[in-house]
Amino acid sequence: MPVENMTSRALQYLTETQSDAGTWPDARYGEKPGVIALAVLAFLSRGENPQTGQYADPIQRGLDYILKSQNKKNGYIGPQMYDHAFATLTLAEAYGRVGDKRLGSALVDAVELILSAQKRNPHNAWRYNPDSTDADTTVSGACLMALFAARNAGLPVPQKTIDKGLAFYKTCQTSEGGFGYTAARDPNPARAAVGTLMFLLAEKRDSPVFKKAYRYLKDRGYGGDSYPYYYRYYAAQAYFHADPEAWEEWNKTNISRLQQLQDTEGSWTGRHGKVFCTAAAVLSLAVNYRFLPIYER
Repeated sequence: MPVENMTSRALQYLTETQSDAGTWPDARYGEKPGVIALAVLAFLSRGENPQTGQYADPIQRGLDYILKSQNKKNGYIGPQMYDHAFATLTLAEAYGRVGDKRLGSALVDAVELILSAQKRNPHNAWRYNPDSTDADTTVSGACLMALFAARNAGLPVPQKTIDKGLAFYKTCQTSEGGFGYTAARDPNPARAAVGTLMFLLAEKRDSPVFKKAYRYLKDRGYGGDSYPYYYRYYAAQAYFHADPEAWEEWNKTNISRLQQLQDTEGSWTGRHGKVFCTAAAVLSLAVNYRFLPIYER
């Protein structure tokens, strides 16, 4: 099976190149908590056991690094909110599956920081730092994703928090249906995938914003984006939640493209470094397994 072969090679690459500290120091962004978090999530997305088996150690090393990176005073897992959001997502997906008592309190603190950052933000959304007064659709998408996962894990997430975050997306939607970065201009498929997924996870598929965004996403076809792995990560989930038949077609193309692009060592390469691209590629393929709670319809 192509998916099994590709993901096995990718996880083997991540295992062999990870340091004892849980990082990937030889890869671009390989020491950023957010990238490490996505790599850990890639292991979990294949259903790997965090307690036993060949991938238990790399999973635990990655989680240890995330936990050590958290500010004990305010729960922040920096240096950017991208890192914090992806780390929070991974903590939420690992919570209950990993026998580590530290995860619960770390997750609570991480979620509280996301909630408090939104309250301080005039746009009711998120940007690079917890105290930012501007906002963008990519960081906001990562934060909302983390909140959805936390809610799935049983943590209280106010509905008004989700609604305010979605309202920000509405202000950034262009006439074509896509989303701009900080305002309603210059849309692209990657941000359309992010926004489409947020409305689906919020169960707002009747929203005109969602309908326009999904139409924009489908009309652009597969790829054609300057952030291909970021696009794949979100688009796989957006199609999966939106339309099973559309996802089947998109998934076939994704498998074929990733087969062509995978390096001999098992990684994928792009502008954000091998670890991010490899983790994002695996996560786009992992919808086929559906082990992660966030992937459930």
